Amino acid sequence: MSWETTTVGGRPADIFEPTQPNPRGSVVLFLHGHGGETLVDKPAYTAELERHGLRCVCPHGGKSWWLDVPSPEFEGITPLKFVSERVMTWIDQHWQVQPTQIGLLGMSMGGQGVLQIAYRQPTVFPVIVAVSPTIDFHLVYGEGLVLDQLFPDAETARQATAILQIQMLNWPRHQLITCDPTDAHWYDGAARMVMKLRSSGMPVDTDFETTAGGHTWEYFNTVAPSVVQFLAEKLEKESRRLV
Repeated sequence: MSWETTTVGGRPADIFEPTQPNPRGSVVLFLHGHGGETLVDKPAYTAELERHGLRCVCPHGGKSWWLDVPSPEFEGITPLKFVSERVMTWIDQHWQVQPTQIGLLGMSMGGQGVLQIAYRQPTVFPVIVAVSPTIDFHLVYGEGLVLDQLFPDAETARQATAILQIQMLNWPRHQLITCDPTDAHWYDGAARMVMKLRSSGMPVDTDFETTAGGHTWEYFNTVAPSVVQFLAEKLEKESRRLV
Protein backbone atom coordinates (compact mmCIF):
# COMPACT_ATOMS: atom_id res chain seq x y z
CA MET A 1 0.00 0.00 0.00
CA SER A 2 1.29 3.46 -0.80
CA TRP A 3 0.47 7.13 -1.18
CA GLU A 4 1.87 9.39 -3.87
CA THR A 5 1.30 12.99 -4.84
CA THR A 6 0.52 13.66 -8.48
CA THR A 7 -1.28 16.24 -10.61
CA VAL A 8 -5.00 15.92 -11.24
CA GLY A 9 -6.66 18.46 -13.49
CA GLY A 10 -3.70 20.79 -13.10
CA ARG A 11 -3.69 20.70 -9.29
CA PRO A 12 -1.86 18.54 -6.73
CA ALA A 13 -3.66 15.47 -5.39
CA ASP A 14 -2.72 12.64 -3.05
CA ILE A 15 -3.44 9.17 -4.41
CA PHE A 16 -3.70 5.87 -2.51
CA GLU A 17 -3.37 2.42 -4.05
CA PRO A 18 -4.14 -0.51 -1.74
CA THR A 19 -2.04 -3.65 -1.93
CA GLN A 20 -5.03 -5.54 -3.29
CA PRO A 21 -7.78 -3.33 -4.76
CA ASN A 22 -11.25 -4.77 -4.35
CA PRO A 23 -12.67 -6.54 -7.43
CA ARG A 24 -14.82 -3.57 -8.45
CA GLY A 25 -11.97 -1.09 -8.17
CA SER A 26 -14.04 1.14 -5.88
CA VAL A 27 -12.68 4.62 -5.18
CA VAL A 28 -13.03 7.09 -2.32
CA LEU A 29 -12.93 10.73 -3.45
CA PHE A 30 -11.91 12.74 -0.39
CA LEU A 31 -12.41 16.47 0.11
CA HIS A 32 -10.31 18.05 2.85
CA GLY A 33 -11.22 20.69 5.39
CA HIS A 34 -10.16 24.32 5.76
CA GLY A 35 -6.74 23.30 7.09
CA GLY A 36 -5.95 21.50 3.83
CA GLU A 37 -4.98 18.20 5.46
CA THR A 38 -5.71 15.17 3.30
CA LEU A 39 -5.55 11.51 4.33
CA VAL A 40 -1.97 11.04 3.17
CA ASP A 41 -0.50 11.09 6.70
CA LYS A 42 -3.50 9.71 8.57
CA PRO A 43 -2.71 6.08 9.53
CA ALA A 44 -6.25 5.48 10.81
CA TYR A 45 -7.65 6.05 7.32
CA THR A 46 -4.80 4.42 5.44
CA ALA A 47 -5.32 1.23 7.43
CA GLU A 48 -9.06 1.18 6.70
CA LEU A 49 -8.64 1.93 3.00
CA GLU A 50 -6.11 -0.90 2.80
CA ARG A 51 -8.37 -3.29 4.73
CA HIS A 52 -11.28 -2.69 2.36
CA GLY A 53 -9.15 -2.49 -0.80
CA LEU A 54 -10.33 1.03 -1.61
CA ARG A 55 -8.41 3.39 -3.83
CA CYS A 56 -8.48 7.03 -2.79
CA VAL A 57 -7.91 10.39 -4.46
CA CYS A 58 -7.55 13.57 -2.38
CA PRO A 59 -7.45 16.72 -4.54
CA HIS A 60 -5.96 19.86 -3.01
CA GLY A 61 -8.51 22.67 -2.96
CA GLY A 62 -6.94 25.29 -0.72
CA LYS A 63 -9.53 27.24 1.26
CA SER A 64 -12.06 27.34 -1.57
CA TRP A 65 -14.96 25.77 0.38
CA TRP A 66 -15.60 23.40 -2.58
CA LEU A 67 -18.46 25.59 -3.81
CA ASP A 68 -19.98 26.20 -7.22
CA VAL A 69 -18.91 29.84 -7.22
CA PRO A 70 -15.73 31.38 -8.68
CA SER A 71 -12.80 31.17 -6.28
CA PRO A 72 -9.49 33.07 -6.35
CA GLU A 73 -7.76 29.70 -5.85
CA PHE A 74 -9.22 28.20 -9.05
CA GLU A 75 -8.79 29.66 -12.52
CA GLY A 76 -11.50 29.22 -15.14
CA ILE A 77 -13.57 26.70 -13.20
CA THR A 78 -15.42 26.60 -9.89
CA PRO A 79 -14.10 24.27 -7.17
CA LEU A 80 -17.22 22.11 -7.36
CA LYS A 81 -16.96 21.68 -11.13
CA PHE A 82 -13.26 20.95 -10.78
CA VAL A 83 -14.17 17.91 -8.67
CA SER A 84 -17.21 16.74 -10.61
CA GLU A 85 -15.53 17.19 -14.01
CA ARG A 86 -11.74 17.16 -13.90
CA VAL A 87 -11.18 14.85 -10.94
CA MET A 88 -13.84 12.48 -12.24
CA THR A 89 -12.19 12.51 -15.67
CA TRP A 90 -8.84 11.62 -14.09
CA ILE A 91 -10.45 8.73 -12.16
CA ASP A 92 -12.04 7.41 -15.35
CA GLN A 93 -8.79 7.65 -17.32
CA HIS A 94 -6.62 6.00 -14.66
CA TRP A 95 -8.95 3.48 -13.01
CA GLN A 96 -11.87 3.00 -15.46
CA VAL A 97 -14.37 2.68 -12.64
CA GLN A 98 -18.12 3.24 -12.88
CA PRO A 99 -19.14 6.60 -11.32
CA THR A 100 -21.46 4.82 -8.89
CA GLN A 101 -18.39 3.00 -7.54
CA ILE A 102 -16.95 6.32 -6.36
CA GLY A 103 -17.84 7.20 -2.79
CA LEU A 104 -17.56 10.78 -1.59
CA LEU A 105 -15.95 11.46 1.79
CA GLY A 106 -15.34 14.88 3.25
CA MET A 107 -14.45 16.43 6.56
CA SER A 108 -15.36 19.86 7.89
CA MET A 109 -15.27 22.22 4.88
CA GLY A 110 -14.95 19.13 2.71
CA GLY A 111 -17.91 17.51 4.46
CA GLN A 112 -20.24 20.23 3.28
CA GLY A 113 -18.45 20.03 -0.09
CA VAL A 114 -19.50 16.43 -0.69
CA LEU A 115 -23.08 17.37 0.17
CA GLN A 116 -22.93 20.22 -2.34
CA ILE A 117 -21.77 17.84 -5.07
CA ALA A 118 -23.97 14.85 -4.27
CA TYR A 119 -27.18 16.84 -3.91
CA ARG A 120 -26.63 18.23 -7.39
CA GLN A 121 -25.73 14.82 -8.90
CA PRO A 122 -27.29 12.17 -6.65
CA THR A 123 -27.43 9.47 -9.34
CA VAL A 124 -23.72 9.91 -10.09
CA PHE A 125 -22.74 9.97 -6.39
CA PRO A 126 -25.13 7.65 -4.52
CA VAL A 127 -22.71 6.96 -1.63
CA ILE A 128 -21.54 9.87 0.54
CA VAL A 129 -20.14 10.50 4.00
CA ALA A 130 -19.94 13.97 5.54
CA VAL A 131 -17.87 14.11 8.74
CA SER A 132 -18.45 17.25 10.85
CA PRO A 133 -19.74 19.19 7.83
CA THR A 134 -19.58 22.98 8.08
CA ILE A 135 -23.08 23.34 6.67
CA ASP A 136 -23.95 26.76 8.13
CA PHE A 137 -20.80 28.45 6.85
CA HIS A 138 -22.68 31.72 6.44
CA LEU A 139 -22.44 32.06 10.23
CA VAL A 140 -18.68 32.69 9.94
CA TYR A 141 -19.04 35.22 7.12
CA GLY A 142 -17.17 38.41 8.03
CA GLU A 143 -14.47 36.65 10.05
CA GLY A 144 -11.76 37.17 7.46
CA LEU A 145 -12.09 33.83 5.67
CA VAL A 146 -12.08 33.33 1.90
CA LEU A 147 -15.88 33.29 2.17
CA ASP A 148 -15.71 37.08 2.45
CA GLN A 149 -14.27 37.17 -1.09
CA LEU A 150 -16.78 34.69 -2.49
CA PHE A 151 -19.98 36.42 -1.36
CA PRO A 152 -21.07 40.05 -0.92
CA ASP A 153 -22.89 39.34 2.36
CA ALA A 154 -23.92 36.59 4.78
CA GLU A 155 -27.38 36.13 3.24
CA THR A 156 -25.93 35.46 -0.20
CA ALA A 157 -23.60 32.95 1.43
CA ARG A 158 -26.57 31.27 3.15
CA GLN A 159 -28.29 30.85 -0.20
CA ALA A 160 -25.31 28.76 -1.34
CA THR A 161 -25.35 26.34 1.62
CA ALA A 162 -25.89 22.63 1.00
CA ILE A 163 -29.25 22.48 2.75
CA LEU A 164 -30.71 24.62 -0.04
CA GLN A 165 -29.33 22.33 -2.77
CA ILE A 166 -31.43 19.30 -1.79
CA GLN A 167 -33.64 17.90 -4.57
CA MET A 168 -36.85 16.73 -2.98
CA LEU A 169 -37.49 13.98 -5.56
CA ASN A 170 -33.91 12.84 -6.09
CA TRP A 171 -31.26 12.19 -3.47
CA PRO A 172 -28.18 10.02 -2.79
CA ARG A 173 -29.29 6.51 -1.84
CA HIS A 174 -26.69 6.13 0.92
CA GLN A 175 -25.81 9.04 3.20
CA LEU A 176 -23.92 9.12 6.47
CA ILE A 177 -23.58 12.37 8.39
CA THR A 178 -21.52 12.39 11.57
CA CYS A 179 -20.64 15.09 14.08
CA ASP A 180 -19.21 15.15 17.58
CA PRO A 181 -22.01 16.46 19.86
CA THR A 182 -19.44 18.71 21.55
CA ASP A 183 -18.66 20.45 18.23
CA ALA A 184 -19.92 23.86 19.32
CA HIS A 185 -19.71 25.55 15.91
CA TRP A 186 -21.08 22.94 13.51
CA TYR A 187 -23.23 20.38 15.34
CA ASP A 188 -26.47 22.36 15.12
CA GLY A 189 -26.20 22.72 11.35
CA ALA A 190 -25.60 19.01 10.89
CA ALA A 191 -28.55 18.18 13.11
CA ARG A 192 -30.83 20.56 11.19
CA MET A 193 -29.70 19.02 7.90
CA VAL A 194 -30.65 15.54 9.13
CA MET A 195 -34.02 16.78 10.37
CA LYS A 196 -34.77 18.31 6.97
CA LEU A 197 -33.75 15.14 5.13
CA ARG A 198 -35.85 12.89 7.33
CA SER A 199 -38.87 15.19 7.32
CA SER A 200 -38.72 15.04 3.53
CA GLY A 201 -38.63 11.25 3.56
CA MET A 202 -34.99 10.90 2.61
CA PRO A 203 -32.99 8.09 4.25
CA VAL A 204 -29.85 9.14 6.10
CA ASP A 205 -27.59 7.36 8.59
CA THR A 206 -26.04 9.37 11.41
CA ASP A 207 -23.55 9.23 14.23
CA PHE A 208 -24.20 12.07 16.62
CA GLU A 209 -23.12 10.07 19.67
CA THR A 210 -19.40 9.43 19.25
CA THR A 211 -17.36 12.10 20.99
CA ALA A 212 -13.61 12.61 20.85
CA GLY A 213 -12.55 16.23 21.20
CA GLY A 214 -15.05 18.11 19.05
CA HIS A 215 -14.01 19.51 15.67
CA THR A 216 -10.57 17.91 15.68
CA TRP A 217 -8.54 15.19 13.97
CA GLU A 218 -8.87 13.20 17.18
CA TYR A 219 -12.56 12.89 16.37
CA PHE A 220 -12.03 12.42 12.62
CA ASN A 221 -9.60 9.56 13.29
CA THR A 222 -11.91 7.98 15.87
CA VAL A 223 -14.72 7.55 13.35
CA ALA A 224 -12.39 6.25 10.59
CA PRO A 225 -13.36 2.55 10.94
CA SER A 226 -17.12 3.16 10.82
CA VAL A 227 -16.85 5.79 8.09
CA VAL A 228 -14.76 3.69 5.70
CA GLN A 229 -16.81 0.58 6.44
CA PHE A 230 -19.96 2.48 5.49
CA LEU A 231 -18.37 3.50 2.20
CA ALA A 232 -17.18 -0.03 1.45
CA GLU A 233 -20.51 -1.67 2.28
CA LYS A 234 -22.64 0.80 0.35
CA LEU A 235 -20.34 0.78 -2.69
CA GLU A 236 -20.61 -3.01 -2.66
CA LYS A 237 -24.40 -2.67 -2.54
CA GLU A 238 -24.30 -0.28 -5.49
CA SER A 239 -22.15 -2.72 -7.46
CA ARG A 240 -24.90 -5.32 -7.20
CA ARG A 241 -27.34 -2.86 -8.77
CA LEU A 242 -25.17 -2.87 -11.90
CA VAL A 243 -25.32 -6.64 -12.37
